[in-house]
Amino acid sequence: ESPEATGNRIRNGVRTKAKNIPPYPGPNKMRDCYCTVNLDQEEVFRTKIVEKSLCPFYGEDFYCEIPRSFRHLSFYVFDREVFRRGSSIGKVAVKKEDLQKYHGKDTWFQLQPVSADSEVQGKVHLELRLSEVITDSGVINHKLATRVLECQGLPIVNGQCDPYAAVSLLGPSRSEAKKTKVKRKTNNPQFDEVFYFEVTRPLSYTKRQFDVEEEDVDKLALRVDLWNASNLKFGDEFLGGVRVPLRVLGQAGVHDAWYFLQPRENGGKSVKVEELGSLRLNIVYTEDHVFPSEHYTPLRDLLLHSANVEPVSASTANILGEVCREKQEAAIPLVRLFLHYGKIVPFISAIAHAEVNRTQDPNTIFRGNSLTSKCIDETMKLAGMHYLQVTLKPIIDEICAEHKSCEIDPVKLKESENLETNRENLRHYVDRIFNVITTSGVRCPTVMCDIFFSLRESAATRFQVDQDVRYTAVSSFIFLRFFAPAILSPNLFHLRPHHPLNPQHLLHSDPATSRTLTLISKTIQTLGSLAKSKSANFKESYMAAFYDYFNEQKYADAVKNFLDLISTSGKWDQKSIETPIMLKEGFMIKRAQGRNRFGLKNFKKRWFRLTNHEFTYHRTKGEGALCSIPIENILAVERLEEESFKMKNMFQVIQPERALYIQANNCVEARDWIDILTKVSQCNRKRLSTYHPSAYLNGHWLCCKLSADAAPGCTPCTGGLPANIQLDVDGDRETERIYSLFSTYMTKLIKMQEACGSKSVYDGPEQEEYSSFVIDDPQETYKTLKQIVSAVQTLEQQHTKYKRDKFKKTKIGSQEHPIGDKSFQCYIRQQSESSTYSI
Repeated sequence: ESPEATGNRIRNGVRTKAKNIPPYPGPNKMRDCYCTVNLDQEEVFRTKIVEKSLCPFYGEDFYCEIPRSFRHLSFYVFDREVFRRGSSIGKVAVKKEDLQKYHGKDTWFQLQPVSADSEVQGKVHLELRLSEVITDSGVINHKLATRVLECQGLPIVNGQCDPYAAVSLLGPSRSEAKKTKVKRKTNNPQFDEVFYFEVTRPLSYTKRQFDVEEEDVDKLALRVDLWNASNLKFGDEFLGGVRVPLRVLGQAGVHDAWYFLQPRENGGKSVKVEELGSLRLNIVYTEDHVFPSEHYTPLRDLLLHSANVEPVSASTANILGEVCREKQEAAIPLVRLFLHYGKIVPFISAIAHAEVNRTQDPNTIFRGNSLTSKCIDETMKLAGMHYLQVTLKPIIDEICAEHKSCEIDPVKLKESENLETNRENLRHYVDRIFNVITTSGVRCPTVMCDIFFSLRESAATRFQVDQDVRYTAVSSFIFLRFFAPAILSPNLFHLRPHHPLNPQHLLHSDPATSRTLTLISKTIQTLGSLAKSKSANFKESYMAAFYDYFNEQKYADAVKNFLDLISTSGKWDQKSIETPIMLKEGFMIKRAQGRNRFGLKNFKKRWFRLTNHEFTYHRTKGEGALCSIPIENILAVERLEEESFKMKNMFQVIQPERALYIQANNCVEARDWIDILTKVSQCNRKRLSTYHPSAYLNGHWLCCKLSADAAPGCTPCTGGLPANIQLDVDGDRETERIYSLFSTYMTKLIKMQEACGSKSVYDGPEQEEYSSFVIDDPQETYKTLKQIVSAVQTLEQQHTKYKRDKFKKTKIGSQEHPIGDKSFQCYIRQQSESSTYSI
């Protein structure tokens, strides 16, 4: 049975750093560098700019669901130039099939040169046919008919793609070239043009020997290059090409296949690779093939029963944390699964209670990177995102807009700055953020309050003498792992947009604001810690002196009152809050909605803003709304077919009277906007069940050709999603992810079984090879391990069968499996042999 869904996730850029960047060729050797993350040639993320460095450190995380197929994950390093766009220094391109090789590892990659000839993507569909033609004089000639049908996924160059194909027959004494027509404003051109080339046959040719003679095959090849027709004086841009030896025609004389486009050949000349420096990356890439739900019942039941297992260390979920190399690996799918089924609070309560009972010193409670800590972190990220939007976003936006100097380190102070003024600026910001946080208890999500209540009760029961432990157990999460990181890196918590993709914004990097947020985060973290000696928490003397401003009892009392409030179980409900919550904002391009039936409908760049109340767009950020769509008026949000306007990454927001057509900056942003708009409008009573996937143009719908603009949709709307914006989870996919982890760490599962046996029969000191496992009850743990191994092996068999069946059906050269540089030999072997081949 085929998987019903395939999911790709990527989390990359952890502790990203570059080194040995070549110096700038001028008196100032330093560079201002930034990095981009690209799916093939499409930029989906950009880091901050690190100024005046040849070894820049970025340390930025980027996480996304990958919404389309791709061949390479690429990372480009650019140098910001004052009067021009950023100029590329070098790149790292990792093939999709090689991503697992670097999964979860810090790896240094040598930067490679960036040239127009190497920046290719997409595929081309070709049909070759060799036929004989009898001339008027009776002579038999042979012609090669080359049909260029279409291309898909060509790169967009400088915002446009006007492609054409150049077709050449190459041989020792010939190089004939012919061109298709230019197709305007599309990167998926439909050519369907045929070109004829004469192919000379040896005199010994007979009808019974129709295949091409060996000596001719070695000398002839077809070359198809794709170009972008440019109006620039530098000429047309190369988009990619393929070289097809005529031996692929075989005995049938016919060849029909898709090809991946390749970089331009270098004519055998060696290219001198300059020393461009290196880039360190940590890439985490997962690809899940998800079966129908019933396949996961045994493993899912084991996982969801974890909170009821005694002791909890013998549960399936806890064992996953024991065998994974990083606790974070286990925490992400576990939290999403338990949230989906409404069992996160009892599970976290159980593992937290067990951890508290193992803790000897109340000052170290929840300080390690345990499964409990990672699960609570992940829960706060998922359930608490709206809470952060309400509490922190307005003041952080203000800080980023005002650019007030807050540097209090005398060593870093600029000549024009005043230390006392900076201290006052910083104190003002800290006071405002502190007050916003400590008065926000009623907005804390119920699921977080329930977890904090459990932590407080477990800690107070375990350490009855320490009166503060009931506070520190909660503050170690809400301040140390939630508010402080969100202030430090607001873009990671969707409080600020990631660094803009538009090159004109490159000059707006503001290290001073990042420094201000760092100082605020440090102070808030210390205020929330309720430590006995506050000044001792700072290794910097200037921070200790600054903190004296806050050595008043009112701050400690405010923290305790806030912690008391959020650790009172079930008292507050986030859904009752009527405050508008800013969910997403950013520039996109929209098509004029055409309120008048006649007139020019053009495309304009606008600032879009989505709250839980309305969806608006503005001429620019901060101006009044040009258009406001109440959430209850959104009937559907769906993708718009590219052929409607010859534009990629378009979607439509369908209203009662009309549809608003919007183009996002890239495929990841398009998916994000569609997802969040769909989720926030999911409970609307008048939501549509069908829609038109193409636009209404020239008096009819392009998709179904109906002429009435109010005609019912011709295509079913995409599947329903839960109304809760943050907790949209596919339980089967998360169970598949957990299966993959168990499968990866199967040797550790077996070793843990051995450890249970050793512990059951041997009461002496624990053997060193088993000391890493926490096993409180060997018999119960062994029982669970046996059930896990059985469930994992059953799923393993199902995956093996699926892969085997899929491999049998794989046809190299099809649209799904184009011929590439490595698969060409496999294709030739497939043509000439009936035996199994490998890719």
